[in-house]
Amino acid sequence: MGSSLWKLSAPTTAVMIAQTFVAIAETFIFGRLGTDALAGFALVFPLMMMMTMMAAGGMGGGVAAAMARAMGAGRRDDARSLVLHALALGTGLALLFTLLAWTVAPTLYRLLGGEGRSLEQALTYSHVLFSGSLFIWANFFLSALLRGGGDAATPGRYMLFSSIAQVPLSYVLALGIGDWPGFGMAGPAISSLATSAISALLQARALWGGRLGFVPALGGLSLQGRLFWDILRVGLIASFSAFTANLTAMLVTGLVGRFGVAALAGYGIGVRLEFMLVPLAFGIGSGLTTLVGVAAGANDWRRAVRAAWTGSLVAGLGIGLFGWIVAIVPEGWARLFTSDPQVIAATVAYITHVAPFYCLFGIGMTLSFASQGAGRMTAPFFAGIARLCIATVGGWFMIESLDWGLHGVFTAIAVGMIAFGSLIAGPLLFHPWRARA
Repeated sequence: MGSSLWKLSAPTTAVMIAQTFVAIAETFIFGRLGTDALAGFALVFPLMMMMTMMAAGGMGGGVAAAMARAMGAGRRDDARSLVLHALALGTGLALLFTLLAWTVAPTLYRLLGGEGRSLEQALTYSHVLFSGSLFIWANFFLSALLRGGGDAATPGRYMLFSSIAQVPLSYVLALGIGDWPGFGMAGPAISSLATSAISALLQARALWGGRLGFVPALGGLSLQGRLFWDILRVGLIASFSAFTANLTAMLVTGLVGRFGVAALAGYGIGVRLEFMLVPLAFGIGSGLTTLVGVAAGANDWRRAVRAAWTGSLVAGLGIGLFGWIVAIVPEGWARLFTSDPQVIAATVAYITHVAPFYCLFGIGMTLSFASQGAGRMTAPFFAGIARLCIATVGGWFMIESLDWGLHGVFTAIAVGMIAFGSLIAGPLLFHPWRARA
């Protein structure tokens, strides 16, 4: 059990750790561009993370789980056909996000408090990034197909190299070099698209090279509703969970925006820390999706439950430790990205309220990925809704009725995080997964 989880989780975890450092570096780059750039990125960040979480952990999780169950049950022809179905689905979703970025997103950023220069910076970054979203979806879906087939090393290797290259490329494209001033806010977006495209091409070459023991077929196949449903029955609910998580971030951003640009920039730095932990949970969780999916395909539910608890407790311990360390030195973390005292104060307030509960966030996230493999998404669905209601309605109540101000918003976020982890772990603890009658 431990060796299998390590084999499936270690490569992706390495990539996600690299992505965490990429996130830190890019926040530093935005800080070099100024407070308006930090605030602008905070406006785009929830929508960007919604797409990333859907591509990697929502619909991507559905793709990996479908492939794992097909391989575990020995349905080789279905596994070959799933490649076509996944790529068709990914193309449609990429085009949808591109359309939303050019039509709905500008209004959304204004509703979240964007105005003036910060709104201009947000739109620059958003238009570039989402116009090339097809590269991002292809990168994550090809990775999901390989991981679901039991090969986490290949996508892990290519995505690690692309992550390492992304930081210096973002720096140069954003801030320039020599006499060239760079592209500003557009630079990191261009860097993200370029590295995603290269990673996707390398993964496609490996997949069509027979890495999973077969060569995918795109021609001569008809699209089948049952194979789309095999992806969507997990992917839709997992994506809804990603949607509620990011809707929570958007609505909370709107609440924070009522306290000014400095509060918004500070919240952007603080919440960036939370979303940097999502990739760490994804690293272990992606391994659980495959491991639990294969066990579920073979109808070995005891092994599936044991794998889910092993991975989630490891993730909770690691992520919780990181949160506690940052909570002890919150001002030092804030000063990595800004010297504005008001921005630092807002960042410190967020971290001290929320970071101590990252352990429950880690447990909840990894068990959500394990639930994808099991095809049991009820608990993550309701946990996401509970977190949304507590963080947003609770935050509004603490501002309007209790007059707790910005600290009230951050308290509500913390309580929502506690509820999220508890409502996913509790049902599995008292009613472990079993074969359906």
